[in-house]
Amino acid sequence: MHESGQNPSRQAARRGFLKASVASLATGGLGSSVLADQQESPAGIPTRPLGKTGRRVPIVGLGGYHVGTAEEKEAIAIMHEAIDQGMTFFDNSWDYHDGGSEELMGKGLATGGRRDKVFLMTKVCGRDYKTAKQHLEDSLRRLKTDHVDLWQFHEINWDVDPDWVFDRGALKFALEAQKAGKVRHIGFTGHKDLAHHLKMLGKPFDWDTVQMPINVLDAHYRSFQQKVVPECTKRKIGVIGMKGLAGGTIPTELKIPAEVCRRYALSQPISTLVCGIRSRENLRQDIAMARNFKPMTEQQMDDLRAKTAKPGSDGKLERFKTTRYGSAYHFKQHGE
Repeated sequence: MHESGQNPSRQAARRGFLKASVASLATGGLGSSVLADQQESPAGIPTRPLGKTGRRVPIVGLGGYHVGTAEEKEAIAIMHEAIDQGMTFFDNSWDYHDGGSEELMGKGLATGGRRDKVFLMTKVCGRDYKTAKQHLEDSLRRLKTDHVDLWQFHEINWDVDPDWVFDRGALKFALEAQKAGKVRHIGFTGHKDLAHHLKMLGKPFDWDTVQMPINVLDAHYRSFQQKVVPECTKRKIGVIGMKGLAGGTIPTELKIPAEVCRRYALSQPISTLVCGIRSRENLRQDIAMARNFKPMTEQQMDDLRAKTAKPGSDGKLERFKTTRYGSAYHFKQHGE
């Protein structure tokens, strides 16, 4: 149900409460301008600024990998409902399901002016000029669009990746594509080790976004939220959270509800949280959580971190950090 269908005085009261909650969190030193600048939207899902891009995005986004696992009719229905309900940040990647996710998303966005309603992001796996160019051409064709709003270098999970992106010409092509209007903003992603993110951030380029794991277990092992998020906040780089449930291990193995996991992630200074959605039931749960989002207090976050300190200490429940996890394309790219 759209929030616009609720009692106007109730809406106003809720907006006032959320504004006060977010402002309190920010002034308490836990947040940043991205939290303080959270705003309500007509669709009911709050929005936050995406770094210094001048764009605002909903606090939750649709993950391209998971929606690509649904049957085509269901996947398209999920995408259409997401747009109608205000979840208009769409995530994808050139390699998800061998291009199948982008093809599905292209079909979902091809009608009803839906492409113009979403902030569309996809990722590039190429590290050299020629391959990056081919990947963008593939992505634009599959997504049935002439541009993507954000293009991110996918899985910066090896120490050599930052050097390859710069030295082999992939970034050079990205800048040319940006100048040509095929790419609006440029960022990078990764889930393995924060050191690789810091190395990318140390390169001579002003990134628009960085995507990384944001969950309560991350606080205890190779912590992106402790080491990378502050650097991004300082430089006004938009942080895109992912793996808010740690691949499902937090709800299933630690019995912490998914809604609590999402709430913790969104209480960090991030612009949006990409959610793995495989069904309309998943979609509606995440939309309801976003519409009712209230930032955690410092004490609530401390309590949750204390509860997860022991199981999170070795990274075994964040398998994307500690096991052979990720794109087969990238393992082959690195000779593994």
